[in-house]
Amino acid sequence: MSDAYPAESIYNLLPREEVDIQKPPRYTSKFRERVKKDAQKDKAANRTMGPAKVEVPSPENYLLKHSKEPRLPDKGDVLDFAEKPFTHKDDERKKPRVPAKTDHPVMGIQTKKNFITANAIENIMAVPKKPQPTYVDTRRGDKQPLETSGLVPKFVKKKDYGHTPEYLLQRKEEVRRAQEEYDEYVKERLRQGAMKQLSEEERETVLQGLKQNWEVLHRQYQGLSVVTDTTPKKNRKERLELQMKQLEGNIELVEKHKTIYIANQ
Repeated sequence: MSDAYPAESIYNLLPREEVDIQKPPRYTSKFRERVKKDAQKDKAANRTMGPAKVEVPSPENYLLKHSKEPRLPDKGDVLDFAEKPFTHKDDERKKPRVPAKTDHPVMGIQTKKNFITANAIENIMAVPKKPQPTYVDTRRGDKQPLETSGLVPKFVKKKDYGHTPEYLLQRKEEVRRAQEEYDEYVKERLRQGAMKQLSEEERETVLQGLKQNWEVLHRQYQGLSVVTDTTPKKNRKERLELQMKQLEGNIELVEKHKTIYIANQ
């Protein structure tokens, strides 16, 4: 059953004593009276829409038209204590006025330089320009500049033409120095007995053994099934390919180096 209708019980028939629940007093701020006084103090201050007594303007001092607009001072007005007329800052940089139609130019003034004589002397002393070298590449006479065509042997006439560049000589010297250091290290290890050099017969024997092992693996690889549809077939094929690749790398390494050293165990 729901909580609104509890189950019937004999104890519910007994009269119960009513309990009076005492509520705590309501909270009241200690600034309540002060706030009331402050609200009543300025409540009716401006009820008359402004001050009650206002000075009435005189009819003689009426507002003139455009009297409140900003005005620039006239040039004739006195602006400072020196009693100077008004001048703009850029008056000195202004160009002279355009001459009027009735103005006549001043005649008889000559400049110090005689341009006619100067131009004649410059042309007499000038060096004639050399024609630009060109070449014709079509039967119609189409010309192209010869300097950028690649037909002029400019690089052959250089002072260092045919000489080995400096950076190649430096790199060759570094390689030679590194080879000498490696040879000294090998000789020192050989004297200590930590390494031994393979003879030509031993090197050839190792090379032939590697090639025979590769032939055996290659024969097994060729005997594989064409269709690799199962996991064991794929694994065997990959294993044979990996072994053959390792042998090919070893064979190439032995064939490339004529001198081989082996560390003593």
